[in-house]
Amino acid sequence: MDKIIRAITHEGSFLVAAIDSTELVSVAQEVHGLSATASAVLGRALTGASIMGAMLKQEKASVTLKFNGGGPIGDVVAISDSKGNVRGFVNEPQLELPVRADGKLDVSGAVGVNGRLGIIRDYGTGEPYVGQIELVSGEIAEDITNYYARSEQIPTVCALGVLVDKESKNVILAGGLLIQMLPGAYEEDIVKLEKSLETLEPVTTMLAKGMTPLDMMQEAMKGFEVDVLDEMPVHYACTCSKEKYAAALTTLGKKEILSLPFYNGNVEAVCPYCSKKYLFHREEIAELAEKAVISK
Repeated sequence: MDKIIRAITHEGSFLVAAIDSTELVSVAQEVHGLSATASAVLGRALTGASIMGAMLKQEKASVTLKFNGGGPIGDVVAISDSKGNVRGFVNEPQLELPVRADGKLDVSGAVGVNGRLGIIRDYGTGEPYVGQIELVSGEIAEDITNYYARSEQIPTVCALGVLVDKESKNVILAGGLLIQMLPGAYEEDIVKLEKSLETLEPVTTMLAKGMTPLDMMQEAMKGFEVDVLDEMPVHYACTCSKEKYAAALTTLGKKEILSLPFYNGNVEAVCPYCSKKYLFHREEIAELAEKAVISK
């Protein structure tokens, strides 16, 4: 079962989170029929969003990550609640690119670098916080790191990984680490962390060795004593429902609703996050049209 562990170093210099997201990324691959390249792209985005969501304090809060770098995969969207449960999609789930010279999947080539990362934090009350920053690499983890440094002035280290079987194209392992410096961190602590990170293996390498999120965290924070704050299971979980789609339809004008195309006697709505289909027959569409906002 996938899980996130959050901890703080004993002296209060760093906040650390580690995740094994293998199962949720595998579910996303199955739901969307993702290619190997698309699995690596969306898998990293979902893993990063899960960690960021779990770091939100408000119970009903959520965070949305949207990458658009002008690459062939199109938009990459990942949404997490405050418990780390995620959902997401890419515009081109079947996109497959040749592996790079080093044998790794070409995430940056799929995402592109000529665009932005947009982040929306919705705390459940008031207006959501919206931030945007130009992409630096399209590798997902580096762009999240850059976002925290530039937009929130929080020195951050983010490492994300998705390992896909070369033959079956199935996801084998996925996970991530996020380390943030807290106010008041001493210079010697920063130097100690930098030395530890110099020898840190990739996330998927550590997972392949059987390391747990706690093991990965302790490996990254060599020389530090970490106090675990909490541990929580995480899942790929969609929040869609027919009621939500009905409510969304009523925000359209009456004429717009009545002009929706019918197929086999129904208007069909397909969730982009889980591919579930919702059918509205003619009588339901007529009722929703009567509830709709006035057409312009």
